[in-house]
Amino acid sequence: MRGPAVSEVQPEHSTTATPLTSPREGLVPVIDRIQPLLAWCERAAGDDDPIAVDAERASSYRYSNRAYLIQLRSRSAGTALIDPIAFTVPPTLQALMGEREWVLHAAGQDLPSLAELGLHPRRLFDTELAARLLGMERVGLSAVVEDTLSLALAKEHSAADWSKRPLPESWLTYAALDVEVLLEVRDILAGRLREAGKDEWARQEFEHERTREQPASRQGRWRAMHGLGALRSPRQLAAARAMWERRDAIAQREDLSPHRVIRDREIVAAAKEAPRGPDSFTRALPARLRKKDTWWQAARSGLELPAAHLPQRNEPSYPPPHKLWSKKHPEAWERYRAAREHVAALSERVQVPPENLLQPAALRQWVFENEQAGSQSEVMDQLTALGARPWQAELTAPVLVEALRSVPVSPDPVA
Repeated sequence: MRGPAVSEVQPEHSTTATPLTSPREGLVPVIDRIQPLLAWCERAAGDDDPIAVDAERASSYRYSNRAYLIQLRSRSAGTALIDPIAFTVPPTLQALMGEREWVLHAAGQDLPSLAELGLHPRRLFDTELAARLLGMERVGLSAVVEDTLSLALAKEHSAADWSKRPLPESWLTYAALDVEVLLEVRDILAGRLREAGKDEWARQEFEHERTREQPASRQGRWRAMHGLGALRSPRQLAAARAMWERRDAIAQREDLSPHRVIRDREIVAAAKEAPRGPDSFTRALPARLRKKDTWWQAARSGLELPAAHLPQRNEPSYPPPHKLWSKKHPEAWERYRAAREHVAALSERVQVPPENLLQPAALRQWVFENEQAGSQSEVMDQLTALGARPWQAELTAPVLVEALRSVPVSPDPVA
């Protein structure tokens, strides 16, 4: 079935959107053999144009971050739906992709799983980042497609279990549509960035996204468990940590999403009762987990740790959590308030969200470390050292200097 053609009219803000329900050239078969993939690569090598890229994972179902379907679209070769589970990705595809610009939406979600397959872009264009830099109110793929092409793109299967085989046709249609118009969207957004004088900002952001290091492990994430604040004692925390570690090992071994082994709230509820003994602990577990001794053994290993090895409820961090500044670091809090206000005003002027002008963590650390602002060039160097891109440092340094100068300096206490 043929979907609607993309209109030649490309309004900045569409009032009506035409549903795009199927690929315009029809749904292509999944490539699960080497020869069809090599044939697609040969056709795609006929130009130097960007390639639209997307990947589907199963993070709600699986432990791994692996891609279970890769969608590519080239102007000369059309769409390819590749099953990377069926074979080892060949060097031909790796070489082709390594020579081209990739067009993705929210690239940071897909780049790690594609890198695991030896696929790395030479250049990057992130349509979500472009939309943010352009000040668009909605930056999801469907919203950006509607804004640029007046097409309504359904988002029905984003949380599906893509490790399932065979993949249903409706899922494959959804997957193909994710790259169907991405190249047209890229061209429109690139034009808008040039018109707004933001193309260099975008280039720096795309390159940062392409080259930045991705988190390598889950270690230390036990403190991110939902509801952990309900645990008051170090031994409760030790029980929770040990249970989290046991869950992580099981999830990794069986390639299951951790919450399918035991949920955060179930760990916290049981860890809270762990110091009372195995009976109280077991009653706090859901019925399906009471038959095995696995979780009590894990919790007990945490409870029996020497005092020196018990985790503390509030480990020191630097800078301290900014929510505590108003009481514990009032001068830093005043500087932070002024800095946020000035960055927010700049955000309004340039139509870029504050968090894209300067990462909130970098702003907080800079404010905490600087009681007074030096010259603009000094501030630019300081921001760059904290990870700001050159365009961010150049834009925000003047307003941060102004912000700190607007805060009254407390007089030195009289000796």
